[in-house]
Amino acid sequence: TMNPGYAGRTELPDNLAALFRPVAMMVPDYALIAEIMFYAYGFNQAAKLAKKMVTTFVLSSEQLSSQYHYDYGMRAVKSTVEMCGKLRREQGGALEEDQITLRALRDVNMPKFLQDDIPLFENIVSDLFPDTQRPEVDYGNVLPTLLACCETQRLLLTDSFRDKVLQLFNTLGVRHGLMLVGPTGGGKTSGYRLMQATFNELHNAGVPGHEKVRVHPLNPKAVTQAQLYGAFDEITRDWSDGIASECVRSAVASGKAGS
Repeated sequence: TMNPGYAGRTELPDNLAALFRPVAMMVPDYALIAEIMFYAYGFNQAAKLAKKMVTTFVLSSEQLSSQYHYDYGMRAVKSTVEMCGKLRREQGGALEEDQITLRALRDVNMPKFLQDDIPLFENIVSDLFPDTQRPEVDYGNVLPTLLACCETQRLLLTDSFRDKVLQLFNTLGVRHGLMLVGPTGGGKTSGYRLMQATFNELHNAGVPGHEKVRVHPLNPKAVTQAQLYGAFDEITRDWSDGIASECVRSAVASGKAGS
């Protein structure tokens, strides 16, 4: 599938595009799709919440700065609704439906915003949810274990560093893949290593819902493409695995029972 104008995709060459018939596409109704997903997760106020959520993304795209990694499309809507469903399952009747939606909007979007855009997003959300009390997040055993692991690793858990580690924790709940972006010395490596140590401590303590975390560091710029993905030897007709495929193979093997 080729999406012209989409980040990371290439345009179809003109000589190739001339061979195809043009097709008119329409923008999908995000509010209707989100409403159906809300109903599927058991929300009663699905229509109202879907409209507020889509309005949040529309206003954000108009008022916030334009950044390469900002996304207000279907992927953002789907991640937010999935977070709402996850919170509804975990929290049950402890939170109102609008509180769940408010928390999901903040948890999914706040980690990717630049510092200058955060107040603007907060204003948009507070205008759309004026009477909704912001829910207090209970992370259970995560915060005390995080603090203990910080002391073990000789790190100072400042408020901003703690917030970023917790944002990584929340984002991993709704995304399969993500990037940690920031300047040198910004705390990217320390953040994910601290998260790994915290999860492993909770797993060893027998706390449910926390699996053992294994990390496979890899620097793709230091090796060739053949070394990274593997290569087929034309002479011996043998396939040799690359570093990335070996990492995937060992990760899959570690998840099997009895390994």
